[in-house]
Amino acid sequence: MTLKEEQLEGGIIRVILEGTLDIEGTAALEPQLTHLTASDKTYVILDLAGVDFMSSIGIGAIVRVAKALRRRGGNMVILGPKQVVHMILAKTRIDSLIQIVFELQEACQRVKEPPPKIGGIADGAHDAASREQ
Repeated sequence: MTLKEEQLEGGIIRVILEGTLDIEGTAALEPQLTHLTASDKTYVILDLAGVDFMSSIGIGAIVRVAKALRRRGGNMVILGPKQVVHMILAKTRIDSLIQIVFELQEACQRVKEPPPKIGGIADGAHDAASREQ
């Protein structure tokens, strides 16, 4: 599993993953991903176009990072998963928690929108802002 980071306009980080998100890939990836997303109001586009397979361990890592981002007022969007990975995400209903898009421009727009709630729990500054309106 390899991770590349690309800084985009508007303070968005595009994290490009390549390889297999199984036990070994996730163990190598999770500390790097956690470090990249450790600051407040971080917006991450997780590019999965280069991921060939994802296990439940990999899904769990993505959900943990998304939750941590939201607690700090940020958000995550998944970009361009291959069909097999997209099917795994859909079957596990991750697509109801983290938006999945297939175009970079749309990902840049969606990542700044208020995210869906994870586990029915209000997360981060987005929810606080919506309550003030």
